[in-house]
Amino acid sequence: MHDINFREIEKKWQKAWEENGVFNAEPDSRPKFFITIPYPYLNGNLHAGHTRTFTIGDAVARYKRMLGYNVLYPLGFHVTGTPIIGLAELIAKRDERTIKVYTEYHDVPQDVLLTLTTPEKIVEYFSQEALKALKSIGYSIDWRRCFTTTDEEYQRFIEWQYWKLKEKGLVVKGSHPVRYCPHDANPVEDHDLLMGENATIIDYTVIKFYLDEEGIVFPCATLRPETVFGVTNIWLKPTKYVLAKVDGETWFVSKEAYEKLTYADKQVELVGEVDARQYIGKFVRNPVTGAKVPILPAEFVDTDNATGVVMSVPAHAPYDYVAIEELKRNEDVLKEFDIDRKLIESIQPIVLIKVEEGESIPAKQIVEEMGIESQEEAEKLDKATKTLYKKEFHKGVLLEITGSYAGMKVAEIKEKIQNDLISKGIGDIFYEFSEKPVVCRCGTKCVVKVVKDQWFLNYSNPEWKGKVLDWLEKMAIIPDYYKEEFRNKIEWLKDKACARRKGLGTRIPWDKEWLIESLSDSTIYMAYYILAKFINAGEIKAENITPELLDYVFLGEGSIEKAAESAKIPKEIVEEIRNDFLYWYPVDLRSSGKDLVANHLLFFLFHHVAIFSEELWPKAIAVNGYVSLEGQKMSKSKGPLLTMKRAVEENGADVTRMYILYAAEYDSDADWRKKDVESLASHLRRLYSLAEQYYR
Repeated sequence: MHDINFREIEKKWQKAWEENGVFNAEPDSRPKFFITIPYPYLNGNLHAGHTRTFTIGDAVARYKRMLGYNVLYPLGFHVTGTPIIGLAELIAKRDERTIKVYTEYHDVPQDVLLTLTTPEKIVEYFSQEALKALKSIGYSIDWRRCFTTTDEEYQRFIEWQYWKLKEKGLVVKGSHPVRYCPHDANPVEDHDLLMGENATIIDYTVIKFYLDEEGIVFPCATLRPETVFGVTNIWLKPTKYVLAKVDGETWFVSKEAYEKLTYADKQVELVGEVDARQYIGKFVRNPVTGAKVPILPAEFVDTDNATGVVMSVPAHAPYDYVAIEELKRNEDVLKEFDIDRKLIESIQPIVLIKVEEGESIPAKQIVEEMGIESQEEAEKLDKATKTLYKKEFHKGVLLEITGSYAGMKVAEIKEKIQNDLISKGIGDIFYEFSEKPVVCRCGTKCVVKVVKDQWFLNYSNPEWKGKVLDWLEKMAIIPDYYKEEFRNKIEWLKDKACARRKGLGTRIPWDKEWLIESLSDSTIYMAYYILAKFINAGEIKAENITPELLDYVFLGEGSIEKAAESAKIPKEIVEEIRNDFLYWYPVDLRSSGKDLVANHLLFFLFHHVAIFSEELWPKAIAVNGYVSLEGQKMSKSKGPLLTMKRAVEENGADVTRMYILYAAEYDSDADWRKKDVESLASHLRRLYSLAEQYYR
């Protein structure tokens, strides 16, 4: 079998496709199919993750063409936000880690990298590199519609979108908790993060237990405030804590909690450091039941989680049940903290939730069923906790011991109890990350900050959310089981900060000191692909893109005469843009990686529902899995990484595309393994040789 130069063959046909505009899509009499993929963020070279999502999109586009559809498959480049500015600053500082990552993993020559010291230079370099990589792999993209999100024309489009949202009352000013970088003094989104991209903000209910004789509040943070009726004790880690004045009260909290409280919407002042050991054995008052419960030691308390003060509910919390039982047997700890054995032995679980008739103590039951004997069995305890909490959340009903809440479902009680506690002055809210650490690309550890006078997208608006949920039931989600995840994400979606003071992007048109952040300007750009063809052809410029023009071509509002007069362009061009939009819209398929379900894809739905009429809402979303490299998770900011450019140079476009499609089922994660890639290349050469031998 003679050697076959796949790259030579591929380049021949790629050149022919480009010269003949084979993939330049124009309206005609055929049925149309409009497919989009996420435009890539250009703070590095495109990698195997992009390769998988884009190749899947390309495969669908080519398949639909073979079925007789007129297919539009466009792509642009995303460059707004802070990551590119952060990267420029790190390169300018000659940051060793950054230099290593970008030379070793992104394949950027060091002499070139060291010149990329401004955001503009980074955008120019990586956009050219991306374009070369995408063309070298042979995607069937209509490149006449390419743009970047800092183009002045695109910014006019975004301004129009935000005026529309504001007119509908969907952009509001207020105070909300956000992920926040203290160094940049900005809210941060997924693209801005080095670590913790999937972290969400959780609101813990703080319940104020009182050490009356000393006037100190022990604020226990919990995700299950209904369990306050079953508290038998509270836990502290035997280490240093602090006393702090919080809105006039003296709170006992961990050092980490104090730092977090300084970013909350509270008056906070440090009083001093204290040793938790001096409080162990004392009694605090449960503000709901009035019962006095002891303070006990526990090494498992995470002082970096919420307040660092934990209430113990051994009837419904496996960790608490096991900890109490172990403490009863631990003579050394009892002696060290001078705790009376009789006190510990007198602690009995208090059952307050019923799931099934005849059920005893839920935590005790699941611990015994799983054979858990020690706090060291963390994996088993985590599983037991999740299993029990899920069961009680979905099926649990509160018992008589909960007083006026008796008979209510656990799934419906959190907000009511939280509001009741706060209104009585015995409760509060503590915001925390769902996972840690959360680190900005500038290297700073992020916090949850309650920001004031910030612009937010009002995703909690029940009418808006209701329309999105209704449409979700009518559209297709591929694979179908992902529809439940979309539904859950939509239901839980809260108001989101859409502006910041630093970064690249479009300024809020009515409040120029703010920039629209990078996820919030990436929601309906699929419609912009229609405009981009006319912009890149020189038929319209930024000054021609007026609200009247966009109202007419996208919404059918106003008249063609007023649109043309406002934009100062011929009516014929306005009519052509309008007809192109009506031909191609709605989006028939949005194909994307599963990491975008919680952000881009949700916002894509919300903003289409808000801006356009129902017949123009998206028809389908497809979600694909991740790509790992030789079994390791890829990271473009930390490595390892396989760039699209390197994959094609080493293996050819066809082998790269075939392998990334063959490596896993659509919704499963794929693993790029060099040995398997070489095996596939060998099979392809054998097939080519057979075809050449018998059919040439």
